[in-house]
Amino acid sequence: MVSLVTYVVVALSVIGVFWSLLLVAIRRPVGVDGFLDSGVLALAILLELVLVAQLIVGIVQLVGTDRPVNGITFIGYLVACLLMLPMGGFWSLIERSRWGPGILGVAFVVIPVLILRLSTIWNVGG
Repeated sequence: MVSLVTYVVVALSVIGVFWSLLLVAIRRPVGVDGFLDSGVLALAILLELVLVAQLIVGIVQLVGTDRPVNGITFIGYLVACLLMLPMGGFWSLIERSRWGPGILGVAFVVIPVLILRLSTIWNVGG
């Protein structure tokens, strides 16, 4: 795992959580015309691109390592990270109430949890 990528993912996720909470607080659904609500989607897309890069780097590092890493679990967490934001984003666009951004916020919260587990699998081999 590349530490810089991990820090970028966590930082973008934290920004996404607070941005989503702001949208919940001001009762704005995701995807309406405006910087606040469309910007959180742009942030999610940026984070998704970083997660794609992490997937590629993670698989390359897994192939080239001699660590005792459970490859299936490791790749499963990488793929779960990749799927979380599209599922949360789609659901938040469908949910037109004030809680739509909250759904996206939950997806942003889950990403660092998955990243922490990925780091544990990579560093401890478990």
